[in-house]
Amino acid sequence: MHPSLAELTAEIRSRVAALGYELVDLRGGGTPARARLQIRIEHPDALPGRGITIDECAEVSRALEVWLDASGILGAQYSLEVSSPGIERPVRWPEHWARFVGREVQVRLPERGRTRATIVAVDAASRAVTLRLGSGESITTPIEDARDATLVVDWDAVRGPGGSGPSGTGTRRP
Repeated sequence: MHPSLAELTAEIRSRVAALGYELVDLRGGGTPARARLQIRIEHPDALPGRGITIDECAEVSRALEVWLDASGILGAQYSLEVSSPGIERPVRWPEHWARFVGREVQVRLPERGRTRATIVAVDAASRAVTLRLGSGESITTPIEDARDATLVVDWDAVRGPGGSGPSGTGTRRP
């Protein structure tokens, strides 16, 4: 019997944390004959320039494979993908919303579609987030209704002075 995605997420979250990483996102899919798990991990204290390495992804993948194989929780055939969250990292769970208060996100909202907004506040008790939309309007919505949210990258800050990179050096070629 396969566990629910929520149960699987809780178990994987615990196992990833025990290895010293944070589970940023987990997506399930595949077919009944071959499940697929896509997992994104990060350092709990992630700072710019200190991203997840391939070796760290492999470490987490190997540890999870041992557990998945021994438990048979996904069956004999499955696909496991472990990666970094990337620069436009997902904002999925309440602790992510709280961590990124003040940052801009792209988010899909009911009856508004995909929009850009700034995270203003998070009410953990009611599991709601307050967002300031580009129009200046503030709205409060349940976190579960704020779908497919990702951080917005400030590309000017990434490029740095001179517009060519963090150090401002280098030449952009046509």
